[in-house]
Amino acid sequence: MDEFIRRIVFVLENEMKRSEIMNALELNHRENFISNYLEPAMLKGYIEQTHPENPKHRNQKYRLTKKGLEIKKNVIDQLC
Repeated sequence: MDEFIRRIVFVLENEMKRSEIMNALELNHRENFISNYLEPAMLKGYIEQTHPENPKHRNQKYRLTKKGLEIKKNVIDQLC
């Protein structure tokens, strides 16, 4: 698995805004975050939007899918 995806899955808790995820990852460049972290994780089915019908919704948040939760558990297990 891509290290970028592993990192975003690891820090994502419940539902988080893009800015909250970026802060947790200590990232500042929005475009870099979207292209290297957010979009690949969504395309591979690890995270999903809370408002998929309107991607630019002002209250848009992201959460782990079932697949993402399984990967997060595996990452945590590897660290222990």
